[in-house]
Amino acid sequence: MSTTTLAVLVPLLPFLGAVAGLLLGRSAPGFVRPLAILPTLASAVLAVLVAVRQGGGEPINTATELTPTGSVPIDLSLYLDGFAVLVAVLVGVVATCVQVYSTAYLREDPRYPSYAALVSLFTSAMLLVVYSGDLMVLLVGWEVMGICSYFLVGHYWETEAARSASLKAFLVTKLGDVPFLIGLFALAADAGSFQITKILGTVAAGGLDNPTLIALLLLAGVAGKSAQFPLHTWLPDAMAGPTPVSALIHAATMVAAGIYFIARLLPVFAASRAALVVMAVMAAVTMVGSGLAALAQDDIKRVLAYSTIGQLGYMTGALAVGDRGAAVFHLLSHGAFKALLFLGAGVIIHAAGTNSLGAMSRMDGLAKRIPDAFWTMTIALLALAAIPPFAGFFSKEAVLVAAEHTATGHSEFAPSAAGWLVLVAGVLTALLTAAYATRLWLMAFRGRGAAAPDHGKEPLAMTGVLWLLAIPSVGFGLAAGTIAEWFDGGELTPTLVTSVLGTGAAAIGAMLTYALWQRASAKAALATAAGTRAAAAAGVPAAVVAAESAAEAPEVAEVTHDHPAVPAGPAADPGKALLGPLHRHAADGFHLDAVYDRLFVRPVLAAASLVRFLDREVVDTYVRGAGTGTRMLGSLVRRAQTGNVQSYLSALLAGAVVLAIATAVLANVNAGS
Repeated sequence: MSTTTLAVLVPLLPFLGAVAGLLLGRSAPGFVRPLAILPTLASAVLAVLVAVRQGGGEPINTATELTPTGSVPIDLSLYLDGFAVLVAVLVGVVATCVQVYSTAYLREDPRYPSYAALVSLFTSAMLLVVYSGDLMVLLVGWEVMGICSYFLVGHYWETEAARSASLKAFLVTKLGDVPFLIGLFALAADAGSFQITKILGTVAAGGLDNPTLIALLLLAGVAGKSAQFPLHTWLPDAMAGPTPVSALIHAATMVAAGIYFIARLLPVFAASRAALVVMAVMAAVTMVGSGLAALAQDDIKRVLAYSTIGQLGYMTGALAVGDRGAAVFHLLSHGAFKALLFLGAGVIIHAAGTNSLGAMSRMDGLAKRIPDAFWTMTIALLALAAIPPFAGFFSKEAVLVAAEHTATGHSEFAPSAAGWLVLVAGVLTALLTAAYATRLWLMAFRGRGAAAPDHGKEPLAMTGVLWLLAIPSVGFGLAAGTIAEWFDGGELTPTLVTSVLGTGAAAIGAMLTYALWQRASAKAALATAAGTRAAAAAGVPAAVVAAESAAEAPEVAEVTHDHPAVPAGPAADPGKALLGPLHRHAADGFHLDAVYDRLFVRPVLAAASLVRFLDREVVDTYVRGAGTGTRMLGSLVRRAQTGNVQSYLSALLAGAVVLAIATAVLANVNAGS
């Protein structure tokens, strides 16, 4: 079987699995789990085989005309280079892990069949984006992912949070997709084709008439899909969906699509130095802002969501300085440890009965209850914090090295201003990342208070996946030299300067957070003791105090166990001391939703109210007036219709007399003149 045929089967198998799952979900529920896992697993195996055959050599490019359009043709095209085949392996592996994990995580969910089918369709759409060599076919996968995210984020549609989050994710990403679509048409009009190879040839020949405009239009779509400032606000709210969906979206599909798209078409963006500076500014603001916001979140999944936004900012920054190899290297590394983080968070939520870090910090022994999640989450957090020799260290250093080369003038690809922006923001974000990673680990696993509930060992389908993902989280970075040959051949290994800067910043962030956590723990212990004595003196039952504390924890639709109330008391949160007065604003995402509400939502609602008023009170008045006039005229005419023949003859005679008199008068007037 040829490599091209295998590549066609990679996105096709999950699609067929999704269709079969939707058709057989109710009539043959016993086939749901095999249809969820086997096609996705087969797709992952074939993706590995395609990667081995491609081997990082010359790209495999094949195309056939899909339909004549009369102008710019649309081709069913495959373009398989080192970037495409490795990203496809990531998508296949993570999607398989998510499907296996979900069989245990959602084992009691009545809507699991539709969930599994949508995950397969989501996977198929991302694989179509990865392998496609034609932008219009890529757009199909791009939009299908948006639809799937709407349904998957809203899986728990009984809750207001899930309904609002799914709608917000859909609308915000569509807001970016409108200019994105215009940019695609403008790009194809200049190149005369939607094929990526022909577009890149046109760019190399200087054939783009408006490169800055096209790049900025495309960048708007990427900002929406990959959750970059200012269109990132949908991603933290999307945590209302099931945790495995979060792992899939954050690690290997939707948010990775925008980064991959820019990497594929990087020469288009490089044709405009202004666009690269805008991209660098967007990346810098995204990195720093998301790091600050992550430090203030109480929901463990929202911490990881803001973490994803920041890591995507690193990738965007690498693209802004012209190193797509570093960007995709970090995308692959991040995909492994971020999937592990979210799936591990799912185990924690199941065990603790809450996604509140504050509540977990008042539990003792949670790490002992879930040892698999504890150790694998520790590995993933070390990778996230870019501690050597874990995978995140090597991939993040590759981004900082690329930024350093541009900042010091060793690269002609991008302006040095873009390099300095990415480098400074990247080092600062390294400090913030280590700080919130340490905070999450301490609050989740080093809590003090009542014993954490013991529900026994988690299913193998969940813990086995965690250990599988822990392998690349530890060792993937060691393959930096080999992976560079699959990309553009640039160096992906760290330098001494960036290693000292990045690792030093991470060490400072971790140690500072640990010191502040110890102080916060001491204060929390004193406050808890004082509160207990006060409650006892006032005669308040302990059950009431515990119930009030439990009310602080957000409701989690995916928790399946019964859990005791968490003992009352303040949480040992070092984030409050780190951020100081900025904490309240960071916890609310720096009020960007409120800003957008005032700038966009309220004016649109006001305009809609005006249109409704004009429609009801003005347009409808004319319509009702026309109808009323017709009815009045009809009633007058109806009065003349008596049914009396004598009345009709009298009216006819009177009319004839009137006509005769009028004729005589007119004749005399004409004769006199």
